Amino acid sequence: MKDELMERLKIFLHREDNITLVGIPASQEEIVNAEQRLNVNFHEDYVHFIKMFGGAYAGLAIHAFSNGSSLGNETVIDLTLGFREQYKELPCAEVLRASYVISMDGSGDPIIINRAGKVLIGFHDTGEIKLLADSLEELIEENFSEW
Repeated sequence: MKDELMERLKIFLHREDNITLVGIPASQEEIVNAEQRLNVNFHEDYVHFIKMFGGAYAGLAIHAFSNGSSLGNETVIDLTLGFREQYKELPCAEVLRASYVISMDGSGDPIIINRAGKVLIGFHDTGEIKLLADSLEELIEENFSEW
């Protein structure tokens, strides 16, 4: 991710009034264990983000292993395994098996990063998958505002 974007996030998340929006940075061990458990390789943008902020708000909640208290306790592992089970009969099941869930939209639909690092959304009512952004960086740039 671009240094400029990471710096904007850092300034925003480290303000005293935003303490509940930032988690504990992810360790390399947590990342490796999660990748093995989910049978995926996390994209470098996601790794960079979670090593810096843990699960944190960046225009949307981005879950990791230790999230900011405002984001809830669900880890990337919890979300991914939960949606893989919930969507196992839907057309998007194959995509979910090879990807990981980092967030949910306001309707409870999973926001997914696939092998290529593209950010997708899976719709629970149709089982369809739609491209949200070509990268996590692009998704954050489109959604993040310092207010």
